[in-house]
Amino acid sequence: MRITELLKKESIALHVSVDSKEAAIDYLVDLHDKAGNLLDREGYKAGILKREEEGSTAIGEGIAIPHSKNAAVKKAALAAMTVPDGVDYEALDGQPSNLFFMIAAPEDGADVHLEVLSRLSILLMDEQFRKDLLAAKDIDAFLKVIDEMEAKKFPEETVNETAASEKNCETKNTSNSKDATYKVLAVTACPTGIAHTYMAAEALEKQGELMGYPCKAETNGSTGAKNVLTKEEIEACDGIIVAADKNVETARFDGKPVLFVKVADGIHKPEELIKKIQNGEVPIHHETAEHKTVEEGNDSILHTIYKHLMNGVSHMLPFIIAGGIMVALGFLLDDYTIDPKKFGMNTPIAAFFTTVGKSAFNYMLPILAAFIASSIADRPGLAVGFAGGVLAMNGTSFVELAKGNTTGVSGGFLAALLAGFVAGYLVLGLEKLTEKLPKSLDGIRPMLIYPLGGIIAIGLIMCGINPVMGMINTGLSNWLDGLGGTSMVLLGAILGGMMSIDFGGPFNKASYVFGTASLALGKYDIMAAVMVGGMVPPIAIALSTTFCKKKWSKEDCRNGVVNYIMGLCFISEGAIPYAAKDPLRVIPSCIIGSALAGALSMAFGCTLRAPHGGIFVFPVVGHPLFYIVALIAGSILGAVILSLLKKEVKE
Repeated sequence: MRITELLKKESIALHVSVDSKEAAIDYLVDLHDKAGNLLDREGYKAGILKREEEGSTAIGEGIAIPHSKNAAVKKAALAAMTVPDGVDYEALDGQPSNLFFMIAAPEDGADVHLEVLSRLSILLMDEQFRKDLLAAKDIDAFLKVIDEMEAKKFPEETVNETAASEKNCETKNTSNSKDATYKVLAVTACPTGIAHTYMAAEALEKQGELMGYPCKAETNGSTGAKNVLTKEEIEACDGIIVAADKNVETARFDGKPVLFVKVADGIHKPEELIKKIQNGEVPIHHETAEHKTVEEGNDSILHTIYKHLMNGVSHMLPFIIAGGIMVALGFLLDDYTIDPKKFGMNTPIAAFFTTVGKSAFNYMLPILAAFIASSIADRPGLAVGFAGGVLAMNGTSFVELAKGNTTGVSGGFLAALLAGFVAGYLVLGLEKLTEKLPKSLDGIRPMLIYPLGGIIAIGLIMCGINPVMGMINTGLSNWLDGLGGTSMVLLGAILGGMMSIDFGGPFNKASYVFGTASLALGKYDIMAAVMVGGMVPPIAIALSTTFCKKKWSKEDCRNGVVNYIMGLCFISEGAIPYAAKDPLRVIPSCIIGSALAGALSMAFGCTLRAPHGGIFVFPVVGHPLFYIVALIAGSILGAVILSLLKKEVKE
């Protein structure tokens, strides 16, 4: 499908002046609407804005390609606009955008928007083409520039050659002879598999042509791999460039020089990358589980740990959110007066929500450990990490096993975290130890040797570690018990602050266990301080992301809204992703806010008979209005301190 087939004269505007991203979007949407491409202007605009929330469609070099596949679109079409003075469209390179193409694709139109987007990305990589478009004096000249460039880039294509059009929308024209020998190969991939994937491929192939060093690039786009590298090409090449921000298949490159870089480097540094292949400066790649994740330059140890941690946290969050909210609903729908000791399980509907919610919530630690391990060691690490996480959750130890018990004091978040990393590197160690086994045993290594050997080893390690975590919890509980008679307000501040030290780890759990144990003694004020302290961190973070957006990334701001719900539902773990990214600012801010909330709760004489439930159990709180004041005060203080400590983020 040719670009000029989708552009009407009515949907093109040249030499436009707009002062903001929002104004640029409105202008382009109006062009579509006036050209009769839309069924519902506002519906289409909503789709454009939703896509922009996921990340700006300004791809650098002055180019922006907003797009939406939308039920409000009548037929596939393009709108184009030039803005000589440029406008800030939050581009990847931080430069103003002055050349716009907005894609409108009907919801039932297959992936036409991806085809058009891929083609535009390839054409717009040509600097002279961009200059000619911006210099066009009228709409006819603008269309002529596009038509001539398409004819140049896709010489074999005609208007009626639909099959060729679809192929060339995905990849650069591959009319080279099958017998051609490529000196350098490349694989390009970005998280969305759209613009940057094809721009990097085009830049590398074009630079190889200029240098007289032929390059072929495989694109791992949203519709699958195109222009796939053959076995013969891999064997004959001097080296391979993997310009990718997501996992790509690299086992086929074993024994060849492979350079791993970000996809942006493929776009902006093609000459530098190709020269490294030419000069023999690239290390030989040996495929192991450790290389199954995309390497980004020379990652530091801390950044590597961060990536593995984020993989575990991202998979854990759905269990925390869904399970925690269901447990809270169980308390809301229950009748406390039936049996206070069974609060949350007294009525059938409450029992359903509590039981199902806990079944999900309680397995957040094994999920965390499992996906940290799989990030390190790929699929073989999953089972070993999960087993380690279960042992951390249950607090299993040699001492308890000797007594005939299978559970002990849970090691909490930190123990599960440790289990995930230990499990991942255990599997990598097993891979090293068994790599010289006969090839005939390759099939049973990942199915038998890794899981069996790994689970035995992680079991021994966790049974040794868990008693230490239990000792920490016991010691903290005894220490807190000794503070009770000294100052109830100080005790409330300490308990509230501890809820924000590790968000579900030993300190958090020690405070929570002390609070629940106090219920049996009739000290309901302690449980109130514990819960309000645990509610503050997610709410404080949510407030900061709402009112100080410049201090957070767009993704953090979008996810911050969820933290209002998590905080009100007493799910402290909602703060974990933010604390993991910036612990030196997030954790102290949350500790101070939680300490204030806990201290005020004690000072106001607030009481709580339920061990969980968040805002849903506020009706059973003693002095509920003062309790709300304590929560608001702590959350605002935490948010203010956090916002002052954070630096502005430039994406």
